[in-house]
Amino acid sequence: MPHSNFKVYRIRWIMLIVYMLIVAMNQLLWITFAPITGDATKYYGVSDLQIGILSMCFMIVYIVVSIPVSWIIDKYGIRIGVGIGAVFTGVFGLLRGLAGTDYNLLLMAQIGIAIGQPFILNAITKLAARWFPIEERATAAGLGTLAMYVGILAGMTLTPYLVIGSGIDGTLYIYGILSVVISLVFLVSIKEGPPTAPCRPDQEERTLVFDGFKQTLRNKDFIWLMVIFFIGLGVFNAVTTWIEDILRPRGFTAVQAGITGGLMIVGGVIGAIIIPVLSDRYKKRIPFIIIALAGATIGLAGITFASSYWLLLVSGMVLGFFLLSSGPIGFQYGAEITYPASEGTSNGMLLLMGQVSGIAFIFGMDSLKSPATGSMTRSLVVLIALMVISILLSLRLKESTILIRKDDQ
Repeated sequence: MPHSNFKVYRIRWIMLIVYMLIVAMNQLLWITFAPITGDATKYYGVSDLQIGILSMCFMIVYIVVSIPVSWIIDKYGIRIGVGIGAVFTGVFGLLRGLAGTDYNLLLMAQIGIAIGQPFILNAITKLAARWFPIEERATAAGLGTLAMYVGILAGMTLTPYLVIGSGIDGTLYIYGILSVVISLVFLVSIKEGPPTAPCRPDQEERTLVFDGFKQTLRNKDFIWLMVIFFIGLGVFNAVTTWIEDILRPRGFTAVQAGITGGLMIVGGVIGAIIIPVLSDRYKKRIPFIIIALAGATIGLAGITFASSYWLLLVSGMVLGFFLLSSGPIGFQYGAEITYPASEGTSNGMLLLMGQVSGIAFIFGMDSLKSPATGSMTRSLVVLIALMVISILLSLRLKESTILIRKDDQ
């Protein structure tokens, strides 16, 4: 299909689908234990916090390896960079299924999967830039991010039922086999890029990660964006990690917690389909970021105070719809305002903010938990206040100039 003086290829959608599969699988493995914290503590004979660490180790590992991984992706490309992540996901996903009741072996497998995560996630905007024209990149990034939510949704909703039917060991073995299959599909199918670039020369690939690192930190809008991601991704990571502990003191069951977390991701799936497409259509990023953060704050307030199940479900869906839909737009906005820094640099730095805050928020929520009832209301109120701050910061952002220049073609 021709676009002005360049050409885009239909196979770009196949490449995106293959990428989405490995993203979804990796995120399913990350979130597996969040909806079954109580069952897992009994099965492995450990504390709630130790089960939380199975998710939190992903954030810790990400902080350590994110920047080198971004350099590898920019230097060697999608096929090798994401391919490494696919191998780690498949091998250690299967090892986790063979760990039995050995918590230490399970944790080692989780760390292996966690090492693969940044190789996969840091390439979202890289793949969009390599295969898609500028007017489709927020949509492509949105679908890539959508795959994260689909994987989390599957982990949240399927895991409690699989555990009931097959036990924890059977569930992990099923996930292990699936991770091997999807990793092989990715490695066999993925291609590095199209024969010709799908965009104008000034919209093509960027400088390598270390060359663009200083440039991103000199960009005031990108600094504000990093703070927004620090808050938003931190809230998401903390709430999904502690979803059962948040709801248990109010009398909700593990299945209800799993359904609530699942609906949060369903909302995110819907939002990630709708909002980035509207952003591309109207060639605006900032208004949609502001609306998303405001809506997410309302949803978080509902999660914090809801005592009825129907209100809890609505709040979870609202939180997911707005908070998760802001991610792909933020990733693409960050890539546009930091040009010519590489997409891997901007994407990696934004995700890094969420991993740092995720660790801080997870530990913080555990430390602020009521000793008597286990309630996490105090920490959730703090998160609401932080979301309000993120809304105020989003009002300071300026629109992407690259997107504006698209109108001049």
